Amino acid sequence: MKHRLLKVSAIATLILGLSSCSTLNDLVYRIDIPQGNYLEQRDVEKLRVGMTQEQVAFILGRPVAENAFDNDRWTYVYEMNPNHGDIYRRELTLDFNQGVLVDMFGDFEKSEDFDTPLDS
Repeated sequence: MKHRLLKVSAIATLILGLSSCSTLNDLVYRIDIPQGNYLEQRDVEKLRVGMTQEQVAFILGRPVAENAFDNDRWTYVYEMNPNHGDIYRRELTLDFNQGVLVDMFGDFEKSEDFDTPLDS
C-alpha cells in the first residue's frame, strides 16, 4: 500500500511538473529577436531598373548573407521572432546583370516607376 501511494504521488508530481512548464513559458519574458535586413516599402520604391549595385547598396544596404556563388542575385531576408505572437518574415530578391539591376521580386511591391531608368 505504501509503495502504491508513493507511485501515485510520483506520477502526480510529474504531471504537475510537466504541465507547469507550459504555463511558466507564458510568464517568462523573452526579448523579440530581429534578424536580417529590415526594409521599408518607401525605400524599396526608390529602386529603378539600371541602378548599379553600389546605388542599390546606398539605398537598402548590402544583404546580411551574401551569396558566394552568385553575385548577380541579392536576397534580403528579415525575420522577427516576437515574445508573443506569430513570426514575421519578409523577403526581397534583386537580380542584377553585370552589376546593373534588372528585376526584383518578393514581399514588396514594385513602384510604378521601377521600369523607368533614372537616366530617362
